[in-house]
Amino acid sequence: MATAFYSHPDCLLHDMGPWHPECPARLQAIEDQLIASRIDTSIVHEEAPLASVTELARVHTRAHIDFIQRSSPLSGCIEVDADTLMSPHSYQAALRSAGAAIAATDAVIAGTYSNAFCSVRPPGHHAEPARAMGFCFFNNVAIAARHALEVHGLQRVAIIDFDVHHGNGTEAAFSGDPQVLMCSFFQHPFYPYSGADNQAENMVNLPMPARTKGMAVREAVDLMWLPKLEQFKPEMIFVSAGFDAHREDDLGNMGLVEDDYAWLTMQICNVAKRHAKGRIVSCLEGGYNLSALGRSVVAHVRVLADI
Repeated sequence: MATAFYSHPDCLLHDMGPWHPECPARLQAIEDQLIASRIDTSIVHEEAPLASVTELARVHTRAHIDFIQRSSPLSGCIEVDADTLMSPHSYQAALRSAGAAIAATDAVIAGTYSNAFCSVRPPGHHAEPARAMGFCFFNNVAIAARHALEVHGLQRVAIIDFDVHHGNGTEAAFSGDPQVLMCSFFQHPFYPYSGADNQAENMVNLPMPARTKGMAVREAVDLMWLPKLEQFKPEMIFVSAGFDAHREDDLGNMGLVEDDYAWLTMQICNVAKRHAKGRIVSCLEGGYNLSALGRSVVAHVRVLADI
């Protein structure tokens, strides 16, 4: 079976201004690198559908969903958070992003694809059940994970988050939930200044100091993530794939390179093969140096697709 690559042109229309690092060019950089690396034809491209309100509401409050929908401007941009803006196409793009994660989950569980990568924006892992923040409106990975549990009847899912920023929204959605194991590392102290203290039993958070390089991350993953994942035996794995811990990315201050993302992906694939029938759905989160982002996604997708 092949690896699916979910995206949609609507995700390019979400525009928070020429100064904003979370820009449409991110997805274009990924597409360019896939073509340049000659793996574009080895994966199956799928268009993301729109998520429904019912699907969003498995994670988010109706008040939050209504607020985002009502806030959509007819022109220009409006702030929903200090660094999160909505333009006229943002709501549609957010529905596509969540819809991609849901559709990928359905397809992977059905056995249509071995795994999937969702090249979508806006990202999602900072979006809490009742609050948009950190460039995020709806929590794509959390919505997909809850979909797998409630619609498909899975009993245990794992969420891996390797963004440079802590996935506070995902933690808020699942803290204390015995059906979900969340493993993450992130730069600390750093935005959103969470995740290091008072962790629930199902959270394996690894705060890392600035300038941490890949070998230290690999050692921590070996010692802390992998034993927990082996014990948990997830039936499916979801990935919040942020690439802003790359050493070339100015929004963080960590020192990972493409080989580190490939290694992380291989560890995730190995766990998935042992316990989850290989089922993985990965969704783009951060990554703002366009060249490093494109190269890192290629490294990630190469391992997913075994090419």
